Order: sequence, then C-alpha cells, then structure tokens
Amino acid sequence: MRTLAFLAAPALAVSLSPVAADELWVTNEKDDTISVIDIETMEVTRTIDTGERPRGITFSKDYSVVYICASDSDTVQVMDPATGKILHDLPSGEDPEQFVLHPDDRHLYIANEDDAITTVVDTQTRSVVAQIDVGIEPEGMAVSPDGKIVITTSETTNMAHWIDTEKQELFANTLVDSRPRHAEFVKDGTELWVSAEIGGTITVFDVATQAEKAKIEFEVQGVHPDRVQPVGFEMTNDDTHAFVALGPSNHVAVVNAQTYEVEDYILVGRRVWHMDFNADRSLVFTTNGVSGDVTVIDVARREAIKSIKVGRFPWGAAFRPTP
Repeated sequence: MRTLAFLAAPALAVSLSPVAADELWVTNEKDDTISVIDIETMEVTRTIDTGERPRGITFSKDYSVVYICASDSDTVQVMDPATGKILHDLPSGEDPEQFVLHPDDRHLYIANEDDAITTVVDTQTRSVVAQIDVGIEPEGMAVSPDGKIVITTSETTNMAHWIDTEKQELFANTLVDSRPRHAEFVKDGTELWVSAEIGGTITVFDVATQAEKAKIEFEVQGVHPDRVQPVGFEMTNDDTHAFVALGPSNHVAVVNAQTYEVEDYILVGRRVWHMDFNADRSLVFTTNGVSGDVTVIDVARREAIKSIKVGRFPWGAAFRPTP
C-alpha cells in the first residue's frame, strides 16, 4: 500500500506518482490506431492515431522509437512512444506489411506486398539503400541473430527468399507450402521456421544447408482443416516450445521445438493473427482480428486467462518495457 509522508512545521503531504508499467503495443488495421496495454493492469491506457492500415510494428533496441508499417499510407512511420507523436516517415516502398530491424539497430528490411520487393532503409539517413526482387506478395520477414541473413516470404510464389545482408542480394530460394506468412530464426540461428497459412503447416529449415528438416502439421478437434491456418508464432525463452496462432480456427498451438510435435491447443479470440510475450515470457498476448481483442495466455498453465478489448482488427503486437 502506498502511504503519504508527513513532515513537521509546516506539515507537507508528498504524493507518489504512478509507477510506470511494461506495455504491449497493438496495431488496429481498421481503426488506424495503436492500442497501448498496461501489462500489470491488463487494460488499454492509450489509443494513438497512426497512418492508414497499421500492421507491422517493432521498437528500436533501446525502445526510444517505434516503427509502424502504415500499409495504405505507403510508408513506415517513426513514432516517439512516450508522446505518441509521429517524428517522421521513412521511404518504405508501396504497401509495407511486415519488416524486421537488423541487429545493427539501423537498417529496416521491409516487405512491399504490391511490388514484389524487399526494401532496405537506413533509419539514420532516412534513405533507401537497396531494393531486392523477391517473389509475389512478400510478407513475412526474419533476420538471423548474427545479422548475416534476412528472410522474406512470398505468399503467392510460396517461397522463403534468403538474402545476404552484406551483398544485399538473394543467395537461395526454398519452397514452402501455400501462402507463407511468418518466419523466425530459432535455436541460436541454426533453424528457420516458416508458417504456411493455406498449407496449414510450419516448415523447419536447416539454416546451414537451407534444406527442409521437418514439417509441423496441425489438427484442432471439432474444427474443419480449412480453418486451421498457422500465421504468427513466437518461441519461449529457451527455444523449447513455440506458440503458434492458427487464424480462423481461433486456437493457439503449443509445439515442442525439439520433437516438432503439437502438445496442446488453447482457445482464444476470433481469427488469431500475431502475438508477443511479456518481459519474462510468462504471458503471451495474441491479437484476434475478427473479435477485436487480445487474449492473454498463461504460458506455464497453457490457459487463456483474460480478454482485452482493443480496436477493430488488431494485427501486430510489440512488447515495450518500463521506460
């Protein structure tokens, strides 16, 4: 309990200001806003206006700025998270959907869905340093921990495109199942996981050889297979398990990353899309587009414990620690 300190002659009451809490930032596609959730209270504390159709969202390494893909505004916006003020725009190319920030904290690799390119932007000079031809409708983006490889997935070409970040050019293309949406490097960068929304799978690649290593399939009891559509996913701290959003099946799968077997399914909101963890990864927050809410999952118990109403069609999620 907070108390007031009383001092003699004259008596003064010293009030304590509210303690800042960690936050989850959620982009709302249909409202052109961001909902900021206080992780301690699990309530929306701020709603911030953005450009048109915000989707991808990520913070700089020191969390001093937040980058937002304003897809229908054809730009990446750079915002001050403390004030919610747009500082400036970056030249992103047309229809930026997802992006990834290089470990150098300077270069953004951006998927331009309508142009079939990956645009590389220097966030300091605010200039385009490269545009790399990839497959049709690029979306998913990932960067290896050492920063040497960037992945772009193309939804229509059904490929993962491997980019050498030193040369800014492709060095491999690997087939995945239909409509790949999200990619992540795991296990210290030795594996690449790519989800296929319509294919209903996650393909696991050996990064050293770009060879397929495993295929993960999903089957939710009582749900038609066509509605089991893996999209976003995130790994636990020790890379032993993945939490996978399964789209209109309204479930999140828990996958053993050692055996590639599905261990559990968790019922969440409607059309679960993306997610992010809190600081110690004891909680995961999922964006549920159709129901317009965020489901909070207790990772240890593998249970949904709360639903938080946000804007219309929440899409991206990004964690921000206490300033």
